[in-house]
Amino acid sequence: MWTDLLLQGALILVTIFMFLAMHDIPKKIFTKFRYRNRADFQAKRHFVLGAQLLSQARSSKSRSSTTSLAKHAESEAEKAISLDPKDAAAYILKALALDLQGFKTSALDSLDVALSPLASKSLTDEERGDALFKRAELKMSMNRRGSRVDSAIDDLTKAVELSADNVKAFCLLGECYKLKKMKAEAKAAFEEALKVEPSSNAARTALDRLSS
Repeated sequence: MWTDLLLQGALILVTIFMFLAMHDIPKKIFTKFRYRNRADFQAKRHFVLGAQLLSQARSSKSRSSTTSLAKHAESEAEKAISLDPKDAAAYILKALALDLQGFKTSALDSLDVALSPLASKSLTDEERGDALFKRAELKMSMNRRGSRVDSAIDDLTKAVELSADNVKAFCLLGECYKLKKMKAEAKAAFEEALKVEPSSNAARTALDRLSS
């Protein structure tokens, strides 16, 4: 009885392996895995190059050079995105490059994708907090008649929850509350900033202005 069962099992395994071999499935699986690894490597390479170009653009003293380098950084970010569309870091890089070129609306769109449920999984809590702060900063720079303040506050509230040592996020949150005439909340935000960084001149100055 056991011999018959073992024989039947062996025949089933042989049939399965023959089927896989006939359809070249192992090779296809290996090729797909190898391509994915190669694509990931290429995506990281483009991201690193783009980050280097962005750093050079920020340190450049020539406006034309800054724009040119930022444009090349954007191009590298787009290449990384095409190879790995689920990596939020590439969208953030693209947003920073676009912002440096003055394309704030497009930069905001790129950050929206980075913070979408599909892409944001690739970010740590601290990275997500930084991205939320940057998005709020962009919203406030584009603010017209206070239309984006509430949205920026939502982003900043989440940002400081994810990254409690983000002094800039606390300060910007305080400024947003000031615009909303929410003095107590603004004071609390600036005080939190000082807890994290007691030497923060921005937070100290803002608190002094609130008290005057």
